[in-house]
Amino acid sequence: MNNTRETTTNIVLIDDHRLFREGVRRILEMEPGFEIVAEGDDGKDAEEILWKHQPDVVLMDINMPGVNGVEATRRLISRSPNTKVIILSIHDDENYVTHSLKSGASGYLLKEMDADSLVEAVHVVTDGGAYIHPKVTHNLVNEFRRLATSGSKRSGSGFRDVEYRKPLHILTRRECEVLQLMTDGKSNRAVGETLYISEKTVKNHVSNILQKMNVEDRTQAVVEAIKNGWVKVG
Repeated sequence: MNNTRETTTNIVLIDDHRLFREGVRRILEMEPGFEIVAEGDDGKDAEEILWKHQPDVVLMDINMPGVNGVEATRRLISRSPNTKVIILSIHDDENYVTHSLKSGASGYLLKEMDADSLVEAVHVVTDGGAYIHPKVTHNLVNEFRRLATSGSKRSGSGFRDVEYRKPLHILTRRECEVLQLMTDGKSNRAVGETLYISEKTVKNHVSNILQKMNVEDRTQAVVEAIKNGWVKVG
């Protein structure tokens, strides 16, 4: 993670749980280059704050009184396409994720996230990428596999089960292990604990994997790996 940024990322927090919001603020305020410019309790607050502060990133609770996070995100993005929204949620169901992404959100984080995931997510979306909580990614790719496999059985074409093989033609053996653990829904920290390597080393492996696979984020890497039979999905 790059902690030396030339510009400041202005962030707005929208969540009706004040204690949770305070915890998120404390974490982000410790990161160089992040500045919390405003906070709000609901989607209506988000609209008013947007016009006043023009933030780079909005962290938006999905369940709020009045205007919910998905609808508030849709309104924000329609008026300010350059603003990045990360949805904060307790739901790991793929339907919530799908609706959030369709509304224009650039990220989806579960509220059980650790501090490193929160900081990483803001960095990623600020740089123009997308960030989805690893646990949610695992659920998404499983649903993708289920739907695609059932579709191929009905049509006799399209996605098919392929023979499992490690992508040793482009990835090292260690990168193959990391890719498999990413598919299993493990965070960088959990991958490091499983492989007995540092979290920094895991991040380097993930970066190499994305570059070698020519994809933009972890979710794309996992989906491509499943389609090519490079990982096992249990």
